[in-house]
Parts: sequence; structure tokens; C-alpha cells
Amino acid sequence: MNKDLQALLKEVRKSASKAAQFQLQELNRFNADDIVYKGKNDLVSYVDKQTEELLIADLAKLLPEASILAEEGGLSSDKPLQWVIDPLDGTTNYLHRLPVFSISIALRENGKEIAGLVHEANKNECFYAWENGGAYCNDEKIQVSKANTLSQSLIATGFPYSLLDKTDAYFEIMKELLLKSHGLRRFGSAAVDLCYTACGRFEGYFEFNLKDWDVAAGALIVKEAGGKVTDFSGGNNFNTGHEVLATGNIHEELLQVIQKHW
Repeated sequence: MNKDLQALLKEVRKSASKAAQFQLQELNRFNADDIVYKGKNDLVSYVDKQTEELLIADLAKLLPEASILAEEGGLSSDKPLQWVIDPLDGTTNYLHRLPVFSISIALRENGKEIAGLVHEANKNECFYAWENGGAYCNDEKIQVSKANTLSQSLIATGFPYSLLDKTDAYFEIMKELLLKSHGLRRFGSAAVDLCYTACGRFEGYFEFNLKDWDVAAGALIVKEAGGKVTDFSGGNNFNTGHEVLATGNIHEELLQVIQKHW
């Protein structure tokens, strides 16, 4: 791809900022009748859908040759370039008016992420990265934590809504980590967790039963910030394998704990 990724991301940042303002504007306007249940714990509202429509309209103008893969209805194709969009990562938080939710946008070329952006509206923080360009938050370069042991680490995770046959194993992982680390946090937005790992607020983050659009942008941001991202086997199948482990310098130690119980 010949287009300047840094310049492209400046335009994507404008679109994400506009969409985030829409989300904040609507935060106190929707009511329970606006919530649709895709599953018991899988919620969606008109805010998700309209945010997605806003983003798709802008991104289609920026790169009309790219296809769209988006959570609420955008469809994939075989085009070399593809936008991967989660319009509202942390919908349950949003619908309960908890201030941790985000917009996640990644750009792929031939199946590989080459740019990614996560905008967290409440703190007005925009995390972004492009291939071989480093990772940034609001124009400041970021990097993963320098802590190199679990005993120095704060770990983020998420609670799966399905695949509940894995619940006991997951709780065993969390129990061991509670004993070996500074603690666990569950914020409810995978994209935010990945970005907080990228900038060193968390030393590591793990979760399973995720979707492609949950992690595509954040994983690139972690890697460009000097971190490592794998699945629970230590491989690269974190986009489609529904497992993600992202860290700074504690990858092997955290991976060992996960594999011990998984």
C-alpha cells in the first residue's frame, strides 16, 4: 500500500473523535427500550449501529478500495485492503453508563494489520499505531511497562459470556494471578485493555471468547509499543482463535500460568 499511513491515521482520528462525541451526546438519551439482546449478555443499541454507520461512511471516503468488516453488519470481502471496526467496544458498560468504552478501527492489507486506532471517549485518549511506526497516545509515543516479573505486575482480563465449560479453568488462572501479582482488573473493553497494556498501565492482559474486531487494532498498538501478543498456545492465532495474551516483558511467565490451567 502506497498511501502514507501516518497521514491516513490523522483522518481516521478525526472520524473516531466525531463518532466518540456522538456516543457521549447520546449517553444520557437512550433508555431500556433502545437495548437489543443479541444474547443474554450480548447487548446492542442504536448507538452502536449509528456509530458504525458514521465510521463506515467516513472510512469509505478515505479508502473507497477497501472492504469493511464491522461488528454490527459490515461484511468482509476478498479485497486486499480491509477496515475492521468495532464501533462500541464495551457496550454493556455504555448502557450502564460506566465510563470505559471505546471505538476500535484497524486497517489490514492482505490479512495483516498495518494501522490501528482505539479512541476512548471519556478520557479523550486516542491510541494509534502503524506498521513499523511506533505507537502513540494523543501524539505522545508510548511503550509497554518495563516490569519483568508477575510480582511487579497489574494484570487485566475479561469474563467470558459463553464457552462456560472453561469457567473453572479461567477462575483457577485468576486465583493464581491474584496471589502472584499486584492484582487483577476487569474494565470491560478489550480494546482499552490492550491499549492500557501498550502504554504500561497494565503489564499484561488476557481473555478468551473474543472476536476479530475486538483485538485487531489493539494488538497492533501493543506490538508497536514493544509488547508481545499471542494466543494461549503462544502462537499467532489471536484474531480468529478467540484467545489473546498481550504483555510487556512478562509474556513467558504469564503464559506459563495460563497454560498450567487451560
